[in-house]
Amino acid sequence: MAADVCTSCGRAFGEGLALAPARPQRRVSRDWPMILRDFIVLNILFIVWRVVGRVSLFHEAGAFGRGRWVWNLERALHLPSEATLQRQVLSHVTLSKICNGYYEYAHAPLLAATLIWLLWRHRDVYPRWRNLVVVFTGVSLLIGLLPVAPPRLIPSFGMVDLADRYHQSVYSALGKGITDQLSSIPSVHVGWAVIVAAAIISVSTSRWRWLAVLHPILTSYVIVVTANHYWLDGIAALVLLAVIVVVRDRWQARLLPLSQ
Repeated sequence: MAADVCTSCGRAFGEGLALAPARPQRRVSRDWPMILRDFIVLNILFIVWRVVGRVSLFHEAGAFGRGRWVWNLERALHLPSEATLQRQVLSHVTLSKICNGYYEYAHAPLLAATLIWLLWRHRDVYPRWRNLVVVFTGVSLLIGLLPVAPPRLIPSFGMVDLADRYHQSVYSALGKGITDQLSSIPSVHVGWAVIVAAAIISVSTSRWRWLAVLHPILTSYVIVVTANHYWLDGIAALVLLAVIVVVRDRWQARLLPLSQ
């Protein structure tokens, strides 16, 4: 019996194990229906976003007029010229290819990785960010049905299709029709990048979390120098996100008293 008692504290061996709280078990099996549902919904939204440019509610000729209107509005607002910014990149082949690659590959994988991280490590806030992604993307798709020609399709702006120059165009898979490439406003790339940065900064406790702000900054840069978007496309994405968040918060504030 003496061997069963700790000589320093007088407690029986194994007593501490009995008193220690059991670690909560992740019930992953119960989450599979939700995970599968979200995977399907988000992928459908991504696929629809990639092909929504094929559908126009208005004649494509009006898209060029709207593109020129956006360009002239930017000049009236004294925003930096996209053409001037692109000229600083044109002579650098490697930088041009990096910008094209970032435009094509960075947005969706980083968004997916962020959502998976939230789902696995921060389940309590995951629905909030998932819903924001779904609503923002859905509304952007509806707005995208109004065609606006990007800068690369209007020669008078003095910009070139940077991705097409190096055979990196993401639009080659959609065909050669101009109608396939007229979903300019808002920039979903910028909207998703802002969501990723905001989620990481607000949820993570790491001191490195502020580096996430580089993602929307770099995204805003590459959408312009590649001539795929105007400055106002990114600004429109920010405004749309702000409106969605305000409406969501006010809606939840109204529902909270009813649930108490």
